[in-house]
Amino acid sequence: MFPDLTRDDVFRLETKRLWLRWPRASDAPAIAAFAALPQVAQMTANIPHPYPPKEADRFIFKARAENSGGKALHLAITRKSGARPVLGLVSAAASGEIEVEIGYALAPEAWGKGIATEALRTVIDTVFALTPAARILANSRAHNPASRRVLEKTGFVYVDSGLDSLPARGGLHPCDRFRLERADWRDAREARRLPPMAHQRLGAVDVPIADPAGELHEC
Repeated sequence: MFPDLTRDDVFRLETKRLWLRWPRASDAPAIAAFAALPQVAQMTANIPHPYPPKEADRFIFKARAENSGGKALHLAITRKSGARPVLGLVSAAASGEIEVEIGYALAPEAWGKGIATEALRTVIDTVFALTPAARILANSRAHNPASRRVLEKTGFVYVDSGLDSLPARGGLHPCDRFRLERADWRDAREARRLPPMAHQRLGAVDVPIADPAGELHEC
């Protein structure tokens, strides 16, 4: 589903404060440092706890293979300033021919600063700009209101709640399910970009494009 542009490890996305890029072998210690924390792992479907030795290396190898095969877009989140250690991960994976499922994990020191929202929003824009996906799916554990707020702030709509399989958590667990349709994303982008009273004059909406280095810019 993901195009050639995203299948090279020079691909990257830029936001006001962040770089989102392919994970690298050298990121393993930083990823392991936050992924091994119970408060991080317990809110995810796939991060095991206790965190096994070399698990970060395994994740990075798998993420890079799926990126290069166009099956997914797994990105490491770093700040644009300072030493730039990895402070989170965000993944968008094909789920059928017209759906993408998105998820993320963030180091506790980055919580409550809008970083997850900032990263997720640019990945959402990228998915809809560069793939044929009709919708993006996401879920959060029922007792994780912070994740729910991030999803709602980035345009996701609550669908329902139920028991979902969380492999690393050992079975089925209560989760809230969310969905973002392409049409709703387009309308929201148009509302954000247009000045007051301009909505009735313009029918089209610009979408971001990526240059050969993978940076997204506005058309």
